[in-house]
Amino acid sequence: MSNNARSKAMLPGFRLTMGYTLLYLSLIVLIPLSALFLKAATMDWNDFYETITSRRVVAAYRLTFGASLIAALINTVFGALVAWSIVRYRFPGRQLLDAIIDLPFAMPTAVSGIALMAIYAPTGLIGKHLLPYGIKTAISPLGIVIALTFIGLPFVVRTLQPALEELDGEAEQAAASLGANRWQTFWRIIVPSLMPSLLTGFTLAFARALGEYGSVIFVAGNIPMKTEIASLLIISKLDDADVPGAAAIAVVMLSATFLILLVVQGIQWWSQRMTGRA
Repeated sequence: MSNNARSKAMLPGFRLTMGYTLLYLSLIVLIPLSALFLKAATMDWNDFYETITSRRVVAAYRLTFGASLIAALINTVFGALVAWSIVRYRFPGRQLLDAIIDLPFAMPTAVSGIALMAIYAPTGLIGKHLLPYGIKTAISPLGIVIALTFIGLPFVVRTLQPALEELDGEAEQAAASLGANRWQTFWRIIVPSLMPSLLTGFTLAFARALGEYGSVIFVAGNIPMKTEIASLLIISKLDDADVPGAAAIAVVMLSATFLILLVVQGIQWWSQRMTGRA
C-alpha cells in the first residue's frame, strides 16, 4: 500500500462523515426534488403535456433560457476582465473594488431589482437618456438581461480569481522568450489554462440566472408572451392554486438545467484532459 493510500485509510470518521453527508444531501436536495417530481406525476400525461407546451409557457422558457445564456456569456467575457484587473494589477481602490463585486451576493434580490429599476426605468438615470433612441432598458427583454448580468457577475469573477493567482508565470515568460507576442501568449498559454475555470464560472452564472426571480420582476414588466420569465409563471400557477401545473413547469426547468450542467461538466472534463495532455 502506498503512503498516500495508507494516510487516507488512517483518517478517522469516514463512515460517520459520509453518512451525515448522504443524510444532509437527502434532506436538503434529494427529498425536496423527489417531492417535486411526485407532485407533477399526479397529473395525467395529456394535462402535463398541455401545461408544459402551452404558448405562454414556451414563451417563458424561451425568454428565460435565452436571457440567461446571453447574461452568462456577457459575464464570462467581462467577468474575466474584472478578475484579471484585480489579480494582475495594483491600483488605488483595488480592495474596495474587490469588495463591491460581492454586493450582488449580499443584497436581497428585491433591493437589486429596485436599484436597477431606479436606473434603467424610462424615467431613470440611464433609461431616460436611452429611450429617445428607441432603447428600452426596462419592461423589456433587455432589462431582464441587465438584471441577470448583475446578479451573475460575482460567480465568474470569484471562480477565475484563484485560477489567475495560481497561473504559472514561468510559462508566459518562456513563451515570450521564444518570440511569442502578447496575443499569442494570451490565446495559447493563458486561455487554455483558464478554460476549466471559465466554464465553471459560466455554468454557475447561467444556473443562477435561470432561477432568478426577485430582481427580474421589477425590470421585466411581467407581460405574458413578452417579458414573463418561467419563475414568475410558476408563482402565478401557485397563486391560482394550480400546484401540479407549477410543479410540471418546475420539473421541465429542473431537467433542462440539469442536462445543461451535465453537458458543461463534460466539456470541462474534456478541456482539463486536453490541457493535461498538452
